[in-house]
Amino acid sequence: MSAPQVYVFDAYGTLFDVHSAVARHRDALGERADKLSDLWRTKQLEYTWTRSLMGSYRDFRTLTVEALDYAGARCGGLRADMRSELLAAYETLDAFPDAAPALASLKARGCATAILSNGSPAMLDNAVRSAGLAGLIDACLSVDAAKIYKTAPQAYQLTLDRFGVKPGEVSFQSSNRWDIAGAARFGFRTVWINRSGLPDEYSDLAADRILPSLAGLEA
Repeated sequence: MSAPQVYVFDAYGTLFDVHSAVARHRDALGERADKLSDLWRTKQLEYTWTRSLMGSYRDFRTLTVEALDYAGARCGGLRADMRSELLAAYETLDAFPDAAPALASLKARGCATAILSNGSPAMLDNAVRSAGLAGLIDACLSVDAAKIYKTAPQAYQLTLDRFGVKPGEVSFQSSNRWDIAGAARFGFRTVWINRSGLPDEYSDLAADRILPSLAGLEA
């Protein structure tokens, strides 16, 4: 099988650490920090799936705000200034240390690189720019163009429309196993970046490769 023509990356959890926003304010949040961060992420994803199933799209920035408000209420409430600071921090999440080297290696080999994310276009632009990844990514694709979230096939179709390739010519990398399942069902080659050492699932939609980080992608 020939090498993939396009390497596509999920953004949140794969290139960017979704928990880094809360981590920056850990001292102020105290012992509730981890619970708040986990619940924020859980509700954020839940809202994307619920909205997709009911056919009532709202952009990812809106859902991120709604998820934080719910998580904050469950964790004793958030002051207005802390709420604003957390939302601002989510716009400039830390990139994982392996993100830039992996992208640079692919670019050096002449590969096309892209992000395909649930994130709103402005959110993705802010994250890519603040992390210094702009020169390493050829296209930043948001499901906002399809008005439906992953794992809907319409979301993955955005890659084919942008690059004019077939599904089997795309290597899709994500830390989210549900995202890998959706991409595999669509026909992409898939690499599950299992950063947390989680057990496998979706056995009928297996990943082609499983790696602990992006560092082994070029192997």
